Amino acid sequence: MDVVVEGVSFHVEVFGDGFPLVCLHGFTGDTTTWIPFVEEWSKHSKVIIPDIIGHGQTDSPDSEQRYQIEAAAHDLSRLLDQIGEEQVDILGYSMGGRLALTFALLFPHRVRKLILESASPGLLTEKERELRRMNDAKLANFIKEQGIQSFVDYWEEIPLLSTMKGLPKSLQETIRKQRLNNSPVGLANSLIGMGTGSQPSWWERLNDLEMDVLLLTGQKDNKFCLLAEKMIKELKNGTWMVFENSGHAIHVEEKEKFGTIVSDFLNT
Repeated sequence: MDVVVEGVSFHVEVFGDGFPLVCLHGFTGDTTTWIPFVEEWSKHSKVIIPDIIGHGQTDSPDSEQRYQIEAAAHDLSRLLDQIGEEQVDILGYSMGGRLALTFALLFPHRVRKLILESASPGLLTEKERELRRMNDAKLANFIKEQGIQSFVDYWEEIPLLSTMKGLPKSLQETIRKQRLNNSPVGLANSLIGMGTGSQPSWWERLNDLEMDVLLLTGQKDNKFCLLAEKMIKELKNGTWMVFENSGHAIHVEEKEKFGTIVSDFLNT
């Protein structure tokens, strides 16, 4: 279905019944990120999968302001209003995890359980944020000037995603085709508006979360394991699980175990 929120058309896939589970993909992803889990998760949840602004079949407006992570969280709240869901479980991967965390902090009454896969609360200092904003702006310009194919070529080689090189070639090609279908304007504006340097630092707000929170990281993703180690100390009701044979994209690299862990968390 398509849901129009403040003039932006959001593409949303919905499967199953039960307590609603909102699934938020990462940067360059789309709804297809979570389709492999629908059969399992729809047995216990109503699975709601939107394309985040600037991605997939959702609109890619020119205004960078519309991509700010707090604006995106408000859009998600309005989207849920329109489809009649008051409270949800929410799962987010990487960029989608930062959006899920932002949503949980801005609308805590709307979140029953929160799952963060390879996600960060942001950068601690303004100096770090400024440097990241500069780097993301350069990358956004690269997308606009060189095009989506050159950007995807670059993105597939970043160290954060290096462990995905071990996936079957057919799966790598499927993921590449999906990335290439994104809008250059949408990806560029997502970097500028929703990048780690642009979002607020939520470190001091983690203790405000009252709901159960599950942190998932891959052992080969040292950066996000270190972040999770710090995050878990700030959470009132947090659980942290490390996947031994995975890097950043756990849902792809250890699909079966990931699906089971999410189901178990939601059903307890």
